[in-house]
Amino acid sequence: MKQVNALGRRKSAVARVYVVPGKGDITINGRELNDYFKEDTLRYIVNQPFEVTGTTAQFDVKVNLDGGGIKGQAEALRLGISRALCEIDKEAYRPALKAAGFLTRDAREVERKKPGQPGARRRFQFSKR
Repeated sequence: MKQVNALGRRKSAVARVYVVPGKGDITINGRELNDYFKEDTLRYIVNQPFEVTGTTAQFDVKVNLDGGGIKGQAEALRLGISRALCEIDKEAYRPALKAAGFLTRDAREVERKKPGQPGARRRFQFSKR
């Protein structure tokens, strides 16, 4: 099997994922997974597609992550890994990933700030007099 690449997005984070057969190494922007994501919850989010499909320590992943916050980056990476696993073997992995909801792009974005207001929905305080 050759290298498979996929794209994952969440909020303003973009993850370009490259998956090859290996022993389970995940490299993000030239750094190890444990070095890049310090929190256990974020590492858990990244590893979820492998746990659901039962492919833990079977693939090496190289990632270019850009934009957004750390949580958005982790979720973008989860989507990218899930899409790459689907490309590798659709029949085996797609039903499990689909049932877990890892193939759905979360389209929620930050609403833009409007002119004449301090935020997107917030208004300046009303003064009657």
